[in-house]
Amino acid sequence: MSFSTILIANRGEIARRIIRTAHDMGIQVVAVFVDADADAPFVVDADQSVRLETGYLDGAAIIKAAHATGAQAIHPGYGFLSENAGFAADVINAGLIWIGPSPDVISGMGDKLAAKRMAVAAGVPTLISVDTPDRASEVGYPLLVKAAAGGGGKGMRVVGTAAELDEAVASARREALSGFGDDRVFLERYVAASRHVEIQILGDSHGNLVHLGERECSIQRRHQKLIEESPSPVVDDAMRAAMGQAALQLGHSIGYQSTGTVEFLVDDATREFYFLEVNTRLQVEHPVTEEVTGIDLVREQIRVARGEVLGYEQDDITFTGHAIEARLCAEDADAGFLPATGTLAAFAPADTPVVRWESGVEQGSVVSVSFDPMLAKVVAYAPTRTEAAAVLALALERLHIGGVTTNRDFLAATLRHPSFIEGDTTTDFIERVRPSRKLTLTDTDLHRAATAAVLWIQGQNRAEAGVLAHLPTGWRNARLPAQRLSVRYGDRLVEVTYQSRRDGSFGLGNHGDQGIARVHRHSAIDIDIEVNGRRSTARITRAGDRIYVQTPGGTVDFTILARFEIPGAELTTGGLNAPMPGTVIDVRVAVGDRVAAGSTLVVMEAMKMEHHISAPADGTVTEVFVRIGQQVGNGDALLMIEPDTDPASDPATDGAS
Repeated sequence: MSFSTILIANRGEIARRIIRTAHDMGIQVVAVFVDADADAPFVVDADQSVRLETGYLDGAAIIKAAHATGAQAIHPGYGFLSENAGFAADVINAGLIWIGPSPDVISGMGDKLAAKRMAVAAGVPTLISVDTPDRASEVGYPLLVKAAAGGGGKGMRVVGTAAELDEAVASARREALSGFGDDRVFLERYVAASRHVEIQILGDSHGNLVHLGERECSIQRRHQKLIEESPSPVVDDAMRAAMGQAALQLGHSIGYQSTGTVEFLVDDATREFYFLEVNTRLQVEHPVTEEVTGIDLVREQIRVARGEVLGYEQDDITFTGHAIEARLCAEDADAGFLPATGTLAAFAPADTPVVRWESGVEQGSVVSVSFDPMLAKVVAYAPTRTEAAAVLALALERLHIGGVTTNRDFLAATLRHPSFIEGDTTTDFIERVRPSRKLTLTDTDLHRAATAAVLWIQGQNRAEAGVLAHLPTGWRNARLPAQRLSVRYGDRLVEVTYQSRRDGSFGLGNHGDQGIARVHRHSAIDIDIEVNGRRSTARITRAGDRIYVQTPGGTVDFTILARFEIPGAELTTGGLNAPMPGTVIDVRVAVGDRVAAGSTLVVMEAMKMEHHISAPADGTVTEVFVRIGQQVGNGDALLMIEPDTDPASDPATDGAS
């Protein structure tokens, strides 16, 4: 079953990841893409690319592209059609090689209820669950509503009381239908203080099956993973052997081939583990396993698809060091992890520390609501967990990024938090520990960053001057006047006043009362600046009236203010605006309705997740501007509320239901 060309039925960072290994193996790669990805890096990385008229879920078009380009095999990556048994069967029936487990295994494990029954039959411990909401009392509260198909946190809701059940089930069904084309859900016991630990398995077509240790993926928001690591800080040799054996029992019972992941929930109090599901595909977090075992999982997938023997047994697998992965996502962590969109005006990882970047974007990439918000995976490997966390945090902090709001600052803060370092990483970590969700700057640090931005602009202006470029800024045939420029960081306004001095330095403040700045070097992308004796080189990118300045803690996003304020439209009191672009899927109020603070008024879908827009205060609905099915942009007006009293804060959302 040899093949020389693979078609990748996916996009973004996973497409680039597969391309890299395929090329290392001497295999050519065909990519498929939609118009929204026409300028994406993976399209260029491939040997050739085929435009899809419809989308990444059009299996027939993908198979047609494989035949047209001479590809003999299809790799599905993860997401999209990767766990679609029908597509896998169609690929095989079309005379192509499917790089993954058999359609029967995908079908059996893709249905979580069927998978649980198989786990019980294989002697693997499971949590109590029921397949109909009317049997919720058998599970008890709190419980978890879960989609029977799919994964990635979609179609999952935690329910604390019986009164919340109906809405949670309805919402989970909608999200599951949208994401997986299957609205079936089931109810499962919810363990609040738990860990998400999974076992990587790998099998060939000759009956050989091994496990590659565990990954802990407990740092999550909306039941979606953000930070993963291997090994787990709580799994010892005995527990690893027990979980590995359970995963192998299940794998052998279903004749598993290729890579797969058996996911478990670990009760943090008792260290008992329970089967959750099997992912019949490559996992997003697979790089951490590769780092500690030295085994390239994509290479093994390709070898297995070729019919090759693994060539090693369980005792041959060793685990060395520690690896941690962080998912860099386009989302506003400080606003409940709402998805964000925009154009990456800046995206430049630092040369050091050396980490593994699995990125689907580059400077200039457009981030839309059409796809998952993950921009890149960043993986650090080190001899110890503490060092790996520190290296990963520093790599994130040194990433120069701007134009799109991301969770970078939250990830770095989490990795440096004492609770994370101590291994206290249960699934409620974010709500319980509450690591900082945004970059925190002192007034001094903020002023230093603003000074770097302003003097970089000054240098650019001089470099671009058509005449008198040799003269200092603001030169007059008399005493040099002070120059001023104001920038805004969030709600903080910084005015930088500087005056050129005859020795080439700059006096800061009206009379130099704020110290002295010296520019040692200036270029189109950075500035080497010394402010009051503290010298550093800052990467800088300007895009219109925005300027992005790299600081030791991260990138500061300044808005350059015009010298004279231009009047603009003011927000109307009581107006609720869309917090992100998306589709309105439910409008729960009409004009004249009384609403209570915190009640859901509008439900939107963006990046395949539901987001509930809530009332900021008690009041009466006076206008409704949207309807079900309507596409709205970021900031578009949704409705108006006449508050009973003046609202204490801006309209907000609760993130996600």
